[in-house]
Amino acid sequence: MRRVGALLTTGATRTIAAAPVAAKNPRLLNSIINPPVANDSHVRIEIAIATVGVPRLATHMKNDPRLTALAASLPDTVPFVGPETQERAANRPFDARLGANELGFGPSPKAISAMQSAAIDAWMYADPENHDLKMALAAHHSVSPDNIAIDAGIDTLLGILVRLLVDAGTDVVTSAGAYPTFNYHVAGFGGVLHQVPYIDDHEDPAALLEKVKQTGAKLVYLANPDNPMGTLQSAGSVEHMVEQLPNDCLLILDEAYGEFAPSGDLPTIQVDDPRIIRMRTFSKAYGLAGARLGYALGHTDLIRSFNKVRNHFGMCRISQAGALAALEDQEYLEQTLEKVAISKETIASIARDNGLMPLPSATNFVAIDCGGDGAFARAIVTELAKRRIFIRMPFVAPQDRCIRISCGPQDELDALAAALPAALAAARARISI
Repeated sequence: MRRVGALLTTGATRTIAAAPVAAKNPRLLNSIINPPVANDSHVRIEIAIATVGVPRLATHMKNDPRLTALAASLPDTVPFVGPETQERAANRPFDARLGANELGFGPSPKAISAMQSAAIDAWMYADPENHDLKMALAAHHSVSPDNIAIDAGIDTLLGILVRLLVDAGTDVVTSAGAYPTFNYHVAGFGGVLHQVPYIDDHEDPAALLEKVKQTGAKLVYLANPDNPMGTLQSAGSVEHMVEQLPNDCLLILDEAYGEFAPSGDLPTIQVDDPRIIRMRTFSKAYGLAGARLGYALGHTDLIRSFNKVRNHFGMCRISQAGALAALEDQEYLEQTLEKVAISKETIASIARDNGLMPLPSATNFVAIDCGGDGAFARAIVTELAKRRIFIRMPFVAPQDRCIRISCGPQDELDALAAALPAALAAARARISI
């Protein structure tokens, strides 16, 4: 039994979970057994519960007979074990929260003030049309408001999109080890997930495109800049991928970290191209992860379809006000980008001082090659957690040789620098390096 945060999943438990529908849909079974793997803290609920001192959930416990066959076939998982869960398990707080790619520098003071003012009216539902924020985003991106859908983070937007386009047996393409929440949505609606490997720590647009053509996939997912490796595709490579996409396939271009990319390095693609939908968030560069607000940019017909199934009152009035003020404060955003750049250099220096290799990053985190395998990287994550430092790691080989450290305030990076040498020594001892 590994502790919470030790990053565990097994094909065996997935096989058992998927068994009820195997005969009806063997391709669905394959998409579950050969994950949907998480690239972060992905553990079974029974492990998380056991670790925090609650009676263990038996692996053989029967499903509720009221569940659909598809729901019953899916594994019970906790896709991201949060730092709060680990703090409760250890009965102490972390000294450094550097694992979730949040913005430790915080949001614009103007956003904070706007949210405080909006809280007075929290007794009212939010505007279901998100009108003011949508108009501001349209001006910011020089598009029509009809090209924009807003919801509670990219995760929610991905869920809506998959619900609109995926049902049992629908073929979908992604990269092995890419952002796992998309995979959970696909599995949850019965889609068949086809994965291609990274190449040189980058997602591979050419391989994704080839897999789309082989499978006839309706959806293909690409994050740029990438999570968990922080790497960036050239604008030309993404534009070429879109040009080569079949007309009946949609590229989901996840640009959650787009604000961190060097100026001019993101692709220029017409918003009314029906083969692509771009997704952005206020969780990263704008520092509003807890406010849960993201948006999609796409063809008006597709964006209009979101209204068919979205939760029209799912947005929070306070979040809307904070996002609008953050968007208007581009001066603060520029200051944030400068802080992130300095923080990335500090993390890279800490890594090199300890004999590790930082990878170039176009995000607000740094992936660090630890020079070993996944077992060694997991041991480092565990040993740092013991020393009250929260980080994460990729989960799919060969990316799992790395750990991933988010940018943050200097005092938290100082805590990391102080804890890392002993954590590395302990990790090497654990696996006899």
